[in-house]
Amino acid sequence: MKKLLLILTITTVNCFSQNKNATEFLIADSNHAVNIFIDKNTDPLIVWAVNELADDIQELTGKRPEIIQSDSFSKKGIYIGEASDKLFNSFKNKKELSGQWEKFVIQKDKENLLIIGSDVRGTVYSIFELTERLGVSPWKWWADVHPIKTEKLSLKLPNQKIISSPSVQYRGIFLNDEDWGLQPWAAKTFEPETGDIGPKTYEKIFQLLLRLKANTIWPAMHPSTKGFFTIAGNKEMAQKYRIVIGSSHAEPMLRNNVDEWKPKIYGDYNYFTNKSQVDKYWQDRLDELKLAKNETIMTLGMRGVHDSKMEGAKDLTESIAMVEKIILNQREMLSNTFKKPLRDIPQAFVPYKEVLELYDNGLKVPDDITLVWPDDNYGYIRRLSNEEEQKRVGGSGVYYHISYWGRPHDYLWLSTTQPGLIWYEMTKAYQNGAKKMWIVNVGDIKPAEYDTELFLDLAWNINSIKADGINQYLKDWSAREFSSKNSSEISAVLEEYYRLAFLRKPEYMGWSQTEPTTQIKLSDFSQKEIWNRIKAYDKLIEKVDSLSSFVPQERKDAWFQLVIYPVKGAAYMNHKFLYWNLAAITSDEKEKANNEALASTSYKKIEELTDFYNTKLSDGRWSKMMSMHPRNLPVFDSVKKPEFIKKEQKNAKSRVAIQANAFVLEKGFKNYQWKTINGLGYSNNAITLFPFKQQYFKTEKPFITYEFEIKTAGEYEVEVRLLPTHANNFDHEIGIQLDKNSVQFFKTNTRDREKAWKENVLRNSAIVKLLATNLEKGKHTIKIEVNQTGIVLDQLAIYPSSEGGAYEIPFLK
Repeated sequence: MKKLLLILTITTVNCFSQNKNATEFLIADSNHAVNIFIDKNTDPLIVWAVNELADDIQELTGKRPEIIQSDSFSKKGIYIGEASDKLFNSFKNKKELSGQWEKFVIQKDKENLLIIGSDVRGTVYSIFELTERLGVSPWKWWADVHPIKTEKLSLKLPNQKIISSPSVQYRGIFLNDEDWGLQPWAAKTFEPETGDIGPKTYEKIFQLLLRLKANTIWPAMHPSTKGFFTIAGNKEMAQKYRIVIGSSHAEPMLRNNVDEWKPKIYGDYNYFTNKSQVDKYWQDRLDELKLAKNETIMTLGMRGVHDSKMEGAKDLTESIAMVEKIILNQREMLSNTFKKPLRDIPQAFVPYKEVLELYDNGLKVPDDITLVWPDDNYGYIRRLSNEEEQKRVGGSGVYYHISYWGRPHDYLWLSTTQPGLIWYEMTKAYQNGAKKMWIVNVGDIKPAEYDTELFLDLAWNINSIKADGINQYLKDWSAREFSSKNSSEISAVLEEYYRLAFLRKPEYMGWSQTEPTTQIKLSDFSQKEIWNRIKAYDKLIEKVDSLSSFVPQERKDAWFQLVIYPVKGAAYMNHKFLYWNLAAITSDEKEKANNEALASTSYKKIEELTDFYNTKLSDGRWSKMMSMHPRNLPVFDSVKKPEFIKKEQKNAKSRVAIQANAFVLEKGFKNYQWKTINGLGYSNNAITLFPFKQQYFKTEKPFITYEFEIKTAGEYEVEVRLLPTHANNFDHEIGIQLDKNSVQFFKTNTRDREKAWKENVLRNSAIVKLLATNLEKGKHTIKIEVNQTGIVLDQLAIYPSSEGGAYEIPFLK
């Protein structure tokens, strides 16, 4: 979202003028709407966007601007087009747009408003920049955020001009795990004539991407869905909307192996034994694309048919040698087919899962290929380009998850990735050179609307949100989607929704895992923590109910989709398990029966919410979009009658809780300083070293110091909680010094799929414990030092060793 008045004002002051007053341009009032002028040779996509603008203005005011072809500035109005259009021959500042990628300017020129792009997409983005500033949500179609009527519509321009261009060149989404929402909705509700995710659905997706200033799609590719290129009209729709087509880590050369590789026809998908057939399979797709005019990004390399390792290799050495050979062969195909230098054919290599191991063990990737670094599937980027890799011509990017199917557990139902984590990880990636390509796995698109927009806004303008502005961004979004009158209260609800899920996602509340699937069990929460969590969610439910009456009628459907369903869904999933837990640990039959009833009722409320989503919401337009049991995992079932389990309750009176930003002393290193990221961590105020560029500290290490007091001498444990972030070389290390004792060092990294990593990503915390024997009564200090950037401190706790740790360190607002 582009609530960027301050930032854009700064840019304008630096580049254009010292005028501090915003300029207003009247677009429509009760009498008329200004005319829109375009060149007679305007590109069809720009014509479409101009008509979208006119429709938006009509929905807001009841007046639709007339769209007029012109070749000069003849009358007062809005002039829209590319800088190269004849219409803008007299435009004085063409040079600032000439040859630029997706850049645009919006400025007042005498009595006119000029909206000019450096190219087609840049012009389209400028149009949607305008519509959003007028109060139109990019989610007007996808989340029913209907425009609210106004009598007067005007644009406020900082210093008469807005100028903008993307931070990241290729920005887009990956439609994935679509089996439970997007595919059945498209096949049975929105596009039954295709019976799949076809051109009608992709058209709406591409329109959304353009409103979000994105330009790239990795199409849906699960077994439930036919391959993108196999459905007539899909690639043509991408061409119409100028969307760049890429493909996932498992789909080289734009081939959907799950649907398109036919073993009975082609044989084994094995380059060692079946090279000629695999090559022909890839070449066929290139020949198809040679005749089309689509923009593409070719994923290179080879994995298994689906999300699995390459077939046929005996060991790591053989795998590396073969992938290097495959990449060279693929590049030769590309060069021969498209008759271009390879540097002019966008290519990507995604070192995902076992492929990262190949890369780390010496796999050579040609310099002009973009390295697209994945996260660990749970929001923590596994690796970023080092200094040498940042010199690569192809640059680097990120493949990031806000939805995931896999072990230790899926999170396909609700979108709960903490916005502060997205901001931190993606800002860190950008500062370490990931500027070429950002792709976010959005699952079914819904209900990941907010996280998707946040991700893509950062991709467009990495400076649009500061470390202390994450919650303000949420407030601005709430104001745009619902009402500025209640935006503070709405954003506070959503902020707490994300924080509670950061402690434990709704999908993880059964303390079960998958691959292999295990059954649900009692949580690690103490009885006090259970009650605290129940009350926290009760407050959210009450707040949502109280705010509902203030939401404008035009936004009621959006309110349900964007707030009610996710917040209440998460609340009732927690209630289901928390009351079930309480029933299991009480011997009082009346209390047990009451808690069992509350657990059962919570399950039924999720059923009711989901039924409303699929049958009544927006007159049924989202039928089959929302599933409350993706993959039918045990966590989604109604809980059965629990057996009584005696559980000892810990005495927590002696515990000391410290939030990471409550330090008494801090020391950075040169230009590296400790700062707080609001909206990140259990504490909502995790701290780390700024800037985020990779830096090791060998002799003089940055540190942070805390003070605490205990009332009783004895043996204690000091617990430090960090976010489970990753270092390129698995070598994050902290040193902890208690009072004047010697520093003790702890490695904090884990490797994917090992037990500690699974625990860490399920609780969003890496925990380090220091035993403190014979700790005296009174005041003490804890000093924590770090060996490099990328280490994020969240909370500390000090408690008697005999008590043991707790799941949650109390967070006091």
